[in-house]
Amino acid sequence: MPFFLKAKKYLVFVILAGIFITNAVTAEVIAEKLIQIGPFLMSIGILPWPIVFLTTDLIIEYFGEKGVKKLSLITADLIAYSFLILLLATSIPAAKGISPVNDAQFTAVFGQSMWIVGGSIIAFLVFQFMDVTVFWFFKNCIGNNKILLRAGFKRAALG
Repeated sequence: MPFFLKAKKYLVFVILAGIFITNAVTAEVIAEKLIQIGPFLMSIGILPWPIVFLTTDLIIEYFGEKGVKKLSLITADLIAYSFLILLLATSIPAAKGISPVNDAQFTAVFGQSMWIVGGSIIAFLVFQFMDVTVFWFFKNCIGNNKILLRAGFKRAALG
């Protein structure tokens, strides 16, 4: 493969990985806010997940199973890292009378999320690995063509 095509493929992977990681970390950070749609109460953290799933499908399709698995592990590590930084930030006192946000406000927003991070990371990894497995199952059954049909079957199988 010529160098410029390898460089373009690498750039596409980096962009997709950036979108994937940004949306996964953002979903975790905003997860504490609850919204109500009709009778349903849910976390606003659901907002970025469709983008994560879309980029998962694109990365699996063009970069394979190993690419998504490796990216999922890196993302889980980065989510944990971001929450370690938040934990550190909540332990450092705000400047009294100067900071627009006091310690109680900051902790109320960012401190609560840390309790669910472990379970959330495990759920994220389990679903990502299931997603990859189901994708490859349908790709082997249907073939390389009909990507929309494969994606539809995969989404139906995973809910």
